[in-house]
Amino acid sequence: MWRSPFCFLERQEGCTINLENIEAFVYIIHYGSFNKAAEVLYLSQPTVTARIQSLERELNCKLFDRLGKGVQITEEGKRFLPYAQQLLMTYQKGKLHINQKKSLPEELRIGATVSVSNYTLPDLLPRLKQKFPHTHFKLITGTTDDIINKVVNKEVDVGFVRNVSHPNLQSTSFYEDPIQLYVYEDHPFLKLDRITIEDIAAHPLVFFECGALDWLRVHRIFGNLDRPPNIQFLTDNSETAKKLVIKKVGISFLPHLSVKEEIQSGKLIPIHLSETAGIALKTNIVSCHGKHLLFVDSILEIGKDLTTRKAVV
Repeated sequence: MWRSPFCFLERQEGCTINLENIEAFVYIIHYGSFNKAAEVLYLSQPTVTARIQSLERELNCKLFDRLGKGVQITEEGKRFLPYAQQLLMTYQKGKLHINQKKSLPEELRIGATVSVSNYTLPDLLPRLKQKFPHTHFKLITGTTDDIINKVVNKEVDVGFVRNVSHPNLQSTSFYEDPIQLYVYEDHPFLKLDRITIEDIAAHPLVFFECGALDWLRVHRIFGNLDRPPNIQFLTDNSETAKKLVIKKVGISFLPHLSVKEEIQSGKLIPIHLSETAGIALKTNIVSCHGKHLLFVDSILEIGKDLTTRKAVV
């Protein structure tokens, strides 16, 4: 025999708590009357009354005081309300996730900036594939503006972009990648106890700039100098920048994720400066409102672990 989705939850004591009764209780409080709750639930008013009476018997307490044609929640009802709301929310969230899994796409199209494609997706995608073994992943690399346009036009499902907002998209912070000064092994700066901005500005610089607003803060650290910094090479590619530093033609401000392997091998060494503290490249996940929530939640969950491990030098 068919049962309503709000089926019975059995407790260990042998009693039952009926979610339909809890639903009626929450709706009465939300809409302020038995009649309005019955209308929204497509039930008769006597049915809603019977459900509340049943719930009161299950809980062995009175939930409402009848005041003429109106009702007022009792102190016991107030104490029970947050638990009732949480129970319904948990049920609805579980139902949503089950239905989403039933309708998971065969292919998820992911758009990402070059740095995310190079340094984040190779670690993230294998774990995402474990969670969704029947989904194929298509990767598209582009600028932040390119990826946002593709998500808006539904050419891409989920995008990794710089910290931007768009009225047609849901945007969630994914990670922050700290920017620091990096020098090559045996660089003379490594022998100094203190390094000034003047010292850095006078030294040949390989300047990597990806167009994000965060790089304006790097420019500003040279703002009070009498002379401009000695920029010998300017590039929008972090791979090019770090290879030039390794070849000892200059030093560079770089995001941590792009150089983590070179740090571990000793080819690049970070220089900690108070002037660059807090400067980071911020990456967000964007998707159309209400779409691909299961994938986005999973990416965020995986990302917490990955970024925690990568933040350790």
